[in-house]
Amino acid sequence: MRENDMLEKEEIFSKVLRAGRRTYFFDVRATKADDYYITITESKKFTEEDGSFHFKKHKIYLYKEDFNAFAEILGEMTSYVLNHKGEEVISERHQKDFKKEYGSDKEEQVSHRSSFTDIDFDDI
Repeated sequence: MRENDMLEKEEIFSKVLRAGRRTYFFDVRATKADDYYITITESKKFTEEDGSFHFKKHKIYLYKEDFNAFAEILGEMTSYVLNHKGEEVISERHQKDFKKEYGSDKEEQVSHRSSFTDIDFDDI
């Protein structure tokens, strides 16, 4: 077993947040020196056309010396989003009756970038 795998086994305290196709795992773990750190793992389920599925995982290691700055920035970012957009979820994926606003600047930029020109192979 790899040394990294051994470190991963030392879970002290864990919480799970299920959020649709994503699951977040928050784990307090111990180092060899018996100090604590946190791992945050995002696991996202992907379903294949044949019905099978797999998970992709991304992990963040957060050490004590970064806790205050991390918490401060996370708080600032979440406050910014909530202050500017509120708590209501506005997205195509989360709301079945979501209606996209057409004619917005962002919509025009996207459609401008994704326009195609018809090419006839006889022209080449």
